[in-house]
Amino acid sequence: MTAKKKQKKRKLNPTRLIIFLLGNILLISALAAAGLLLVSIMDLPAFNEENLIPASATRIYDCNDQLVTQIGVENRTQVSLSQVPLHVQNAFLAAEDHLFYQHHGIRFEAIARAAINDALHVLGAERNIQGGSTITQQLVKLSFLNQERTFKRKIQEAILSFKMESRYSKEEILTMYLNRIYFGEGAYGIQAAAQTYFGKNTGDLTIAQAALLAGLIRSPNNYSPYQNPDVAIDHRNQVLDNMYRYNFINEGDYQQAKAEKLELNSNHNVNSYPYPFFVDNITEQLVEKFGEEKVFKGGLKVYTTLDPEIQTYAEKAMANQSNFPASQRDSNGVLQPQGAMVIMDPGTGEVKALVGGREHTYQRSLNRATMSPRQPGSAIKPVLIYGPAIDQKGMGPASVIDDAPVTYHNYDNYSPRNADGVYRGLTTLRTALTHSVNIVAVKLLMDHVQISNAIKFAARMGIDIDPTGPAIALGGLTHGVTPLELTAAYAAFDNHGIYNSPVSILRVEDYDGTSLYEAEPAPRRVMKETTAYLMTDMMKSVMQSGTGTGAQIGRPAAGKTGTTDEGKDIWFSGYTPDLVGVVWIGYDIPVKMPQSYGGTYPAKIWREVMSQAHQGIPSHDFTKPEGLKSVTVDSKSGLLPGPNTPPQDMVTDLFESGTAPTKYDDTHVLVEVCATSGLLPNEYCPERITRVFLKTSDTSPLTEDYDQRVPTKICDEHGPDSLIEPEKDTVENSIADPDNDNKEQPVVNLFRMNHGSYQPNNADNDG
Repeated sequence: MTAKKKQKKRKLNPTRLIIFLLGNILLISALAAAGLLLVSIMDLPAFNEENLIPASATRIYDCNDQLVTQIGVENRTQVSLSQVPLHVQNAFLAAEDHLFYQHHGIRFEAIARAAINDALHVLGAERNIQGGSTITQQLVKLSFLNQERTFKRKIQEAILSFKMESRYSKEEILTMYLNRIYFGEGAYGIQAAAQTYFGKNTGDLTIAQAALLAGLIRSPNNYSPYQNPDVAIDHRNQVLDNMYRYNFINEGDYQQAKAEKLELNSNHNVNSYPYPFFVDNITEQLVEKFGEEKVFKGGLKVYTTLDPEIQTYAEKAMANQSNFPASQRDSNGVLQPQGAMVIMDPGTGEVKALVGGREHTYQRSLNRATMSPRQPGSAIKPVLIYGPAIDQKGMGPASVIDDAPVTYHNYDNYSPRNADGVYRGLTTLRTALTHSVNIVAVKLLMDHVQISNAIKFAARMGIDIDPTGPAIALGGLTHGVTPLELTAAYAAFDNHGIYNSPVSILRVEDYDGTSLYEAEPAPRRVMKETTAYLMTDMMKSVMQSGTGTGAQIGRPAAGKTGTTDEGKDIWFSGYTPDLVGVVWIGYDIPVKMPQSYGGTYPAKIWREVMSQAHQGIPSHDFTKPEGLKSVTVDSKSGLLPGPNTPPQDMVTDLFESGTAPTKYDDTHVLVEVCATSGLLPNEYCPERITRVFLKTSDTSPLTEDYDQRVPTKICDEHGPDSLIEPEKDTVENSIADPDNDNKEQPVVNLFRMNHGSYQPNNADNDG
């Protein structure tokens, strides 16, 4: 029998099995780690250094270079490390990374401790989730990564932290960190936080205040001293404990800091900002120049023309209910009527104050001072009518226009009317402007200046007008004007005939001080200096005895009222040698405002604001230029007084050299009339007298001086028949003027009322 080899059964070795399993686990883990590392590296965000520059708020300064406010998506003001006291730096090191100056970006033991702590928390242990991140890692996370808690992000964070440490010094990293972190209440960075919570700069923070800010950054909303002061103080004291433990402060400073009472900035309000309409106007200009990205994130420094005192006066006046007609809120909750005011330095064009409404409800809201063109009424007359008449046509304050009814048949029988319904007859330009006589303005435009010349003159002063017809003389414009535009135009009268475009931004600097923009004055002469003074002198009469008396401020001032048809827009535009200001009132959607005129509410606001704005400025008159002289003339003809000029019709006024009249009055004439009827005599009139009359081409019975004009009718009170055929005699045959060869037949019943359909804003209702 063959012998069989008996196979021995191999026994399982537990040690070998464990080693095998562990080896495989380690191999798989290593491969997984390598794979995760590879994926993390392949998906690693680019180390874009621009990401390290945080979005910074744009800072706006007033005319005294004082900070007004900040605008931007993040309220942030960057500071250098030299501006951050050592105890403030140490507070953050104690709170977040006390070994900051000893590691190279990450601390492995801190990461391990945090991982164990987080694992225990997941298993149900009473542990708080910990980050284990150094300041460098936190800066990397804020600049390059998202907030997700994954191994991949942690690996990327570590790699980028090493890169950060290799490229930047510790001081640079700490500076970027302190300027980057969020502190709650809309404050980004240490400087914004210091101002938000304590109303002071970083350099003025106490140890306790620095510790409170350092304790905020892990949960700004939950630890806010405004919302949870007790919690905020607890976290402040924890930071102070760490500062003492790590020898950043001594025991005396530690005890004093813990005992310090919490005193917060009581003026903090993240939802409002000072001088909102002015700031909004600045913001709009900045966005147009540099774009929103640069304005709201670039940390610009913007130096403006804002005068805080004058701006405050204007805002208070516009918020005063008694300065407006009866008010109510519209369907959108907006207070109506609305208003706007602009005040400017006439010599430079610098805007000192700008208010675009009675209330400011949200950022960059409707700014009526710059965004809402409105009908200017008679406020346009100096710019469009009187200015070019004097500057280009050789006319002056004593030039005469007949204030009598007129109809323009080529413009749909347009018939302008005066606000008071009175026709003054022969009227000087000074009187017409003083009392805002509409018909004189229209006749001056159509018969002397001409529409094309008027439009060119206004365009030189920054106001564009469509040539629609004679109604433009009374402010009947297609597009209207804004208060800012009208202010700049009036400033040219104040500035000796030199126009400056409105300026509210003087210069702009980048966050690092690099100059980006500087205003370049470009003054241009738009009228003769003598014209500007004559216009000013005429507008002084408006305030002394005309429609603008309600704006008197006890010092030399000139101005003009404006009231559109039915009082839908009311204006006052005026100036002193030092400041020019314009006030507008009206509904956003035009509505009648009965018994409201430019000389009432707008003049009242102008007086209130300008009286305060001139405090401390010595009173002085406008400077009279060379080239003007005073001449006494006949106020009914504008010529030198003639032998028939009565004393009451003599006026002394200013003329530019070379424009004073050289001819003598021929409007006052001697006419023989019936002593009983005052009409031209017929052969049966028993008694005749010779009187001085006004010889005019218009014989409208509606003019106030109609009784002074040469009669056109023949006496019908005397004779065998009570009627005298007017064809048997002439007006001129009764005029005692032997040199007059004019043999016109008398005009009977010339006047005929015409009411046409061309009526776009056909009356300025200054009253």
